[in-house]
Amino acid sequence: MTAILPDALHDLLVNALRAQGFSGANAAALARQTVLAEELGQPSVGVSHLFDFIDGAAAGRLDAVAVPTVSNAAPAIIQADGNCGLPQTGFDLAFDDIVATARKLGLCLFLSHNATLCGSLGTFALRIAEAGLIGFAATNGSPLLAGSGATKPVFCTNPMAFSAPQSDGPALLIDQSSSATAYVNIRAAAENGEAIPLGWALDSDGQPTTDPKAALDGTLLAFGGARGANIALMVDVLAGGLAGANWSLDAPSFFNGDECARTGLFVLAIDPTPAARSFPKRMAAQIKRLADDYGVHIPGLSKAKRRERAQSDGIEIDDDLMRMLKDLCA
Repeated sequence: MTAILPDALHDLLVNALRAQGFSGANAAALARQTVLAEELGQPSVGVSHLFDFIDGAAAGRLDAVAVPTVSNAAPAIIQADGNCGLPQTGFDLAFDDIVATARKLGLCLFLSHNATLCGSLGTFALRIAEAGLIGFAATNGSPLLAGSGATKPVFCTNPMAFSAPQSDGPALLIDQSSSATAYVNIRAAAENGEAIPLGWALDSDGQPTTDPKAALDGTLLAFGGARGANIALMVDVLAGGLAGANWSLDAPSFFNGDECARTGLFVLAIDPTPAARSFPKRMAAQIKRLADDYGVHIPGLSKAKRRERAQSDGIEIDDDLMRMLKDLCA
């Protein structure tokens, strides 16, 4: 493993992406998110995931030089047409306006469509919370997950993320998929020859399986049965329907072929202060009470500690990945 400071990793990623034909804005947006995911301890959507975007650009599944078109659909709604590029770039372009609109009107809805996958969803919600706002994000994708009662994929893993600021402390951050596990975890198990637990997936015949390769040919299962599948449907409505993007059923694969998935991203930013000026202090007191008096695990706090360590000690990146990044730059 190689330890590298976040700023140095960001510069390396930008150079690698630019060398592979990504525009400066797209390289910077993707590098920013990738570094943040690594800082938070999410390597499955960190540097290793970056190569999915590079492969997608090479195959034509995303336009590495696309410029998102950002517009106002209503006073509190900002839309971005990704033009078959990165939703991260559209979000970056709109971010200051999202925050300003939420502070002016109480809330702002950002909707992105016609773009590729959005990587670590929690990074969108976290950035909203770090601006002092409550953030809720959802995204859909190509079908990987069975719906309630079904044995064929109709939804993506359709994650949701929620973040809320607290005074004098890191934000609460909940980031979870609708599936029993993330697709990248099953893919990693297949690559490493490891079995997966029962309840994660079905094979192509609709039978439960512990074979990750059979799972990749079959379908993932939702967490909590019908409840998780219903959440995946809700996400598809918000990120596919409301955003004007492809429904999961209609989205081409993120990982194969030469078509853009044209999927959607939903991000809601809420300013809590008009209704509850003491919200950050109340949030801090509630988090402390839950953690100290009741032993509740508070999502996001351990990620914040990892991020703090990463900023001082560096991010550990697999040596093979580092060599691959340097080869890309060359």
